[in-house]
Amino acid sequence: MPGLSVGVAHPCPLPAVTPDRASIWDLLRTELRDAVGPAMFDIWLAPLQVERFDGDDLVLCAPAETRAWVAERFGRLLQTSAAALLGDEIVVRVESLPAGQRPAREAHAPGDPRAARTAPSRLDHETPLHPRHGFAQFVIGDGNRFAHAAALAVAENLGTAYNPLFLCGRPGVGKTHLLHAIGHYVIAADPTLRVRSTTAEAFVNAFIASINARTTNAFKERFRSIDLLLVDDVQFLMAKAKTEEEFFHTFNALRDVGAQVVLTSDRSPQDLDAMAERLRDRFASGLVAPLDAPDRPTRIAVLRKRAALDQLVVPDEVILLLADRVTTNLRALEAALVRTVAFASLTQHDVDIALASRVLDELGPAGAPLEPGRRVTVEDVQDAICAAFAISRAELVSAGRSARLAWPRQVAMYLAREHTGQSLPAIGARFGGREHSTVHHACKRTAERMAADPEATALVQRLSTALSAGAAERPADRRD
Repeated sequence: MPGLSVGVAHPCPLPAVTPDRASIWDLLRTELRDAVGPAMFDIWLAPLQVERFDGDDLVLCAPAETRAWVAERFGRLLQTSAAALLGDEIVVRVESLPAGQRPAREAHAPGDPRAARTAPSRLDHETPLHPRHGFAQFVIGDGNRFAHAAALAVAENLGTAYNPLFLCGRPGVGKTHLLHAIGHYVIAADPTLRVRSTTAEAFVNAFIASINARTTNAFKERFRSIDLLLVDDVQFLMAKAKTEEEFFHTFNALRDVGAQVVLTSDRSPQDLDAMAERLRDRFASGLVAPLDAPDRPTRIAVLRKRAALDQLVVPDEVILLLADRVTTNLRALEAALVRTVAFASLTQHDVDIALASRVLDELGPAGAPLEPGRRVTVEDVQDAICAAFAISRAELVSAGRSARLAWPRQVAMYLAREHTGQSLPAIGARFGGREHSTVHHACKRTAERMAADPEATALVQRLSTALSAGAAERPADRRD
């Protein structure tokens, strides 16, 4: 799943097993996606393929036109991620393919969800469908049963059941999984259907690029001549007037010809307060299906299914411990599992309660849930940032733009957006009355810096973990 929020994101292979090229990339891609964010991953890293793996030499191939940028911008991240998976001796190189040539793909058995990506079909995407995000891999629980049923109904009856289908919920509850599951199902059922998968940010970038290149007609053709449009994180369209208008017309054009639209967001349509009212009305005109935090049985089932998919031997008592410590985010839950297994593999220890407790304690205080239900406030975030950077709150919310204040302020806004559930305008108001566009820009710049700088990533993750753990110690009646 995308969006892991803690440490090493994938288990090392068991000592006696040499991973093949396909399994290496399957393991690497989720960690990379979580490190840089879905939008940046989809644009720059998703096209990568493992071209060669010879002991200590891992060669990744990239399109010729992006190879230099990928190697310069993401080289350190690729090296670090591969070393965590394959050992410190590994050397990663990024090579290019001749223009127009595609990397060789591994063959997959019938029924493997990855086969849907290589079978003849009309899949057209800015965002590839995740190979493990099928309906068969989705764990149904009380918090997502309605959304799962709605997604399956849409997949079986495109354009007639619920149009649009709007999946909403906090990060890590399974929205993207259901979105991609619909795509996999439709492609498998009828490979002639035209399916386009994208994120809202990729849509924005593609639209801007088409304006600059004067190819808007081709852009419209690409997004309107389809049978199914899947858009992840549609909240990122907010406050982008021209792109909102283009998406509004694209939405109407698709609906007019009976094409299906499926959207995900971290909030309901009525809470997209910075988005044009006519778009919010369109989003709410179909079926809005919320997903809630997973309950304990669901968390246990998710861990068992992930262990089975990765062929990991994990004692049941470790599964139960992880399910009790990571309570609201499925990505963080799986991350805790793979971090535990990776640590065991690297240190040649058995996966047991003692080791799992040690790993979890590094992420938060012993006995405390890693993601407690009590809300973090903007003031909590500001206090944590002021302590970490040795600045005052007055400086943090001031108009000062020095480097000493700009980076802490950007991190603070990023963490407030991640932890508090507040809207962008509400967060901006707590930082000296700044506009919502300033908060959005701060979140984007923080994500970009984390993608390029492992130290920045480690800092933000430490602060995020501390905020989550600290929420457990605050009185329940404290409010933002």
